[in-house]
Amino acid sequence: MDINPLLIPILGISCGLLAIFGGVFVKPWFKLKEQRMAVEAEMIAEKAAQYASKQAVLEERVAVLERIITDSGYEVAHAIESLREPPVSRIEKEEV
Repeated sequence: MDINPLLIPILGISCGLLAIFGGVFVKPWFKLKEQRMAVEAEMIAEKAAQYASKQAVLEERVAVLERIITDSGYEVAHAIESLREPPVSRIEKEEV
């Protein structure tokens, strides 16, 4: 197999051009992708924090409701609320 003597310099120049191309175009492209991923990660972390705060508020509300339900004063409050209903609606409920 006979190698053309011009092939070696052409391959050397091609490797150099490929390295320059990678440094000029590929490296900044990867850096841009990395920055985009960092911004997306920050946005996701912010959403997670918002969801966590909403969950804490909901857990607090559920705890209050549990305390109201298990409290013996619930029956009294329920009786007071039933007295607030108009008499007509109470009669309709009893008929149904």
